[in-house]
Amino acid sequence: MSYLMPSEFATKMVDAGEEKIYMSTKDTLIRAFMAGAILALAAVFAITVAMKSGSPILGACLFPVGFIMLYLMKFDLLTGVFTLVPLAVIDKRPGCNMSQLMRNWGLVFIGNLGGALTVAFMISFILTYGYNTDGGALAEKVATIGESRTVGYAAHGVDGWLTIFIRGMLCNWMVSMGVVGAMISTSATGKMAAMWMPIMLFFFMGFEHSIVNMFLFPFSMIMGGEFTVMDYVIWNELPTALGNLAGGFLFVGLPLYYTHVKQGSKRRIADANEQAQVEAEAKTTF
Repeated sequence: MSYLMPSEFATKMVDAGEEKIYMSTKDTLIRAFMAGAILALAAVFAITVAMKSGSPILGACLFPVGFIMLYLMKFDLLTGVFTLVPLAVIDKRPGCNMSQLMRNWGLVFIGNLGGALTVAFMISFILTYGYNTDGGALAEKVATIGESRTVGYAAHGVDGWLTIFIRGMLCNWMVSMGVVGAMISTSATGKMAAMWMPIMLFFFMGFEHSIVNMFLFPFSMIMGGEFTVMDYVIWNELPTALGNLAGGFLFVGLPLYYTHVKQGSKRRIADANEQAQVEAEAKTTF
């Protein structure tokens, strides 16, 4: 694989953020819709594998295939634009400002949600033969997940809300490492390898991803999960999305930008002769 140094690909991160701001409404919505749909399919695939094999790590190992597919097709997730688009604003690229940033985030959110909901209804339909059966073990498992990660957090009050916020931060720290990691290589295999590791980590650790949850929780409700839409919004989607924003931007976007795009001045260290001369001058002075 052809490896690029961070100093080489960091500017590409800013370029990518600028490109997303200038993308047309149509293209932004379609790409976001497809990203949400593909990630939803990957989530149900990974859960199914984990259940049937009895090995959660196997499901986590296979989940990144969805992320890789959508990235290679240049589809957009909200978690990715949380990290990249602000860099174009900070870098003061022409036309890149907060209103354009919010426009991009809003369109990507709508597209991701549309794709995730579409797959939620499609999968629930085929599992229940048109809502005529109970959906089986998979439906029961997902319903349990939905309950534990909404009302389960609510039972702990503010601490529960902060817990899911931090899980969201940790999630997009890893997801954004996958997004940026794909830029270190110019080959498809190199990009896939760089994306695979952090995505596998976040899924296996049970961190919270706002787009996965756009599928998981509506699907859980359809399958009989005992929680409300407001439970989902307040005790999952909102803190998860805010955590995703903080994690991707603070732990990935900003550090790379300020150390590889806006590098500090190089330190000047005196050589041995210069140091000896400085010491000699200091002695004569006193």
